[in-house]
Amino acid sequence: MKTNIAVFFGCRSVEHEVSIISAVQAMHSIDREKYDVTPIYVAKDGTLYSGSALFDIEEYKNLPELLKKTDAVQILRENDAVVMKKAKVGLFEKAKATTIDLAFPIVHGTNCEDGTMAGYFEFLGLPYISCDIISAAIGMDKAIFKDVLKNAGLPVLDCIKFRAREFSLNKKQILADIKKNIGLPLIVKPVNLGSSVGIKKVSKKEDLENAITDAFSFAECVLVEKAITSLREINCSVLGDADECIASVCEEPFMHDEILSYEDKYLSNGDKNGASKGMASLGRKIPAEISEKKSDEIRALACDVFKALGCSGVVRIDFMIDTETDSVYANEINTIPGSLAFYLWDASGIKYTELIDRLVDIAFRRQRNRDNLSFTIDTNILSGASFGTKGAKGSKF
Repeated sequence: MKTNIAVFFGCRSVEHEVSIISAVQAMHSIDREKYDVTPIYVAKDGTLYSGSALFDIEEYKNLPELLKKTDAVQILRENDAVVMKKAKVGLFEKAKATTIDLAFPIVHGTNCEDGTMAGYFEFLGLPYISCDIISAAIGMDKAIFKDVLKNAGLPVLDCIKFRAREFSLNKKQILADIKKNIGLPLIVKPVNLGSSVGIKKVSKKEDLENAITDAFSFAECVLVEKAITSLREINCSVLGDADECIASVCEEPFMHDEILSYEDKYLSNGDKNGASKGMASLGRKIPAEISEKKSDEIRALACDVFKALGCSGVVRIDFMIDTETDSVYANEINTIPGSLAFYLWDASGIKYTELIDRLVDIAFRRQRNRDNLSFTIDTNILSGASFGTKGAKGSKF
């Protein structure tokens, strides 16, 4: 009997469409001789849908029509299993249950990749591919990510972080601190978004406040860090878990601007029908034209970052090289990378189908380890106790 993998994608995120691209790619790369695949599209209002039409990327050009070809569904735990059922059934119709063996979230951004979806699967007791709640949440928050790496002795750029209300009340002081401790040029980032959404480079002081205001339209918290003027961006993927992992070859993406934009990543190099290939279509050099020594340094650092966060599955970590000093800094981690970074593993000798096989094995291994842990104890403090109306110990009703 084949393992049924439920692929979750979409979600309430500014990277909703990117998730669709990545998920459809993956679903067509899963070995159907080994696995059954159940697509579960999470609409922007949070409703879950499933149906065979979700496999076709062309259908997403008209989303209202696509949803008419699908069924709204719900995920439940029944009889020690996780099942999918139609959310609505006819009066004399019996709700058919589809057992889900493994969840494969291919989601990007807040409200999903940030640990939200991992928490949903943990609550259901459903094995899943990808980072757990803590590592996903740390990976999404760029400021906390920096703090964790600093504590682990790993190289990151210093930054200043502040919230919208804080900036509104103390704007003059914060701008002065940025000028003194960061200086120009600098980068302004929403702390918890990916795909370069809301990120701007600022070279003139008169542009700083507008860049911050723009970033606050995407997130409640913003960070500012020094911009490296002699910059090379190098990316590397890591596969495994916190006990054992391997790093891919390195890549160097090509930018149309000083910052690798959302458009660079996802809206370029589509096919003749306008269907983007996502991160796989981005201009890049694989392997990156860097020395073997520098490549080994970055690959080792990638594994150190992966382990410092306690990651699982496949991630992509973006690094920066300051070519004036030859220093390497970890920039950010993508705990569910666009296109699952399959192009980096393909260049490393691991085909997409094998990559998915390994991700499945890692997910089930983690679940087996967790099944050996105790989450409850055999006691019932309520059985013989007497509590007052406020729950005070020893009091009576």
